[in-house]
Amino acid sequence: MTVSISLRHDFGAFRLDIGIEAPPGLTVLFGRSGSGKTSVINAVAGLLRPDSGRIVIGDRVLQDSARGLWLPVHRRRLGYVFQESRLFPHLSVRANLLYGQRFARRRAGGPDPGLVVDLLGISHLLDRRPGALSGGERQRVALGRALLARPDVLLADEPFAALDEARKAEILPYFERLRDETDLPILYVSHSAAEVARLATSVVVLQDGKVVRQGSAADVLSDPEVTPLGVRHAGALLETRVLAHHPDGLSELQAGGIRLLLPQVDRAPGEAIRVHIEAQDVMLSLTRPEGISALNILPATVQTLRMGQGPGALVQLDAGGNRLLARITRRSASALDLQPGKAVFAVLKAVAVARENVADGR
Repeated sequence: MTVSISLRHDFGAFRLDIGIEAPPGLTVLFGRSGSGKTSVINAVAGLLRPDSGRIVIGDRVLQDSARGLWLPVHRRRLGYVFQESRLFPHLSVRANLLYGQRFARRRAGGPDPGLVVDLLGISHLLDRRPGALSGGERQRVALGRALLARPDVLLADEPFAALDEARKAEILPYFERLRDETDLPILYVSHSAAEVARLATSVVVLQDGKVVRQGSAADVLSDPEVTPLGVRHAGALLETRVLAHHPDGLSELQAGGIRLLLPQVDRAPGEAIRVHIEAQDVMLSLTRPEGISALNILPATVQTLRMGQGPGALVQLDAGGNRLLARITRRSASALDLQPGKAVFAVLKAVAVARENVADGR
């Protein structure tokens, strides 16, 4: 199910004017604070009535200004997970979950409560009240309540913003499971590079109320002209499969026509995982290096170069059908005489890929 959004709204000092086509999966709305991310999902939810626009989920039209159509919040069949869990403090976890289910009583189908509880790992929490839960547990319950409303789309507005790193690590896998094990479209607001690289199926980059880039996560993250994560976090997203685990603690992965060695990943051979390789961790050489400690030496071809305003440059590469980015100096780009079509070797240390940059794939 796809989500189509076209909106225009004048806030006075800020104007929102966007067109978004979100395919099935988890679409991240990404951008700096004030770029319009939350305004977009609030308009989808019906919490903001824009000056004009059209919002369609699958074949259901939620708003069409040209026809004078605007559905109120309670008729939109949406689930919304806020930055704060917003659970009812006087109700148990079970009662909070059943409250979400009340909104779906008139509609057939939808997830079974037992399956949602199992999916989110909250069966042992059912008799507790929100005050006795950790931040990550509260967010899981809030997510369960949203799912049991049987929504046509799930909206999440920076659901990890109030959590520390340990609680984020606790709940991230549940969004991965929703992305991979259900057909529920998810619109997810974030300004976290790690969340985008780990969760996104597709990415919409917003800036000053406008869409500056949208497409698959792999395409957007590897675009040197956009660098939505910022130059320091620019990098490419590789969809890989685990080939083998070696006795020395390394795992061998395959991505298209290349193989990678990384510190051991906790996945069985054959499983799909996604790997975010940061541009600053990739070195370039015109000849195949000999006698170096780096284990990943990948034949590649230069696709494009982007010269920065300062001393840096971003080089987009094709390595066995995969897009990589390398962040080097302008001086190095000149010394290597880099230009589109030139053959190089991309060099990556196995230990350069942080554990948080490896996650489940589809």
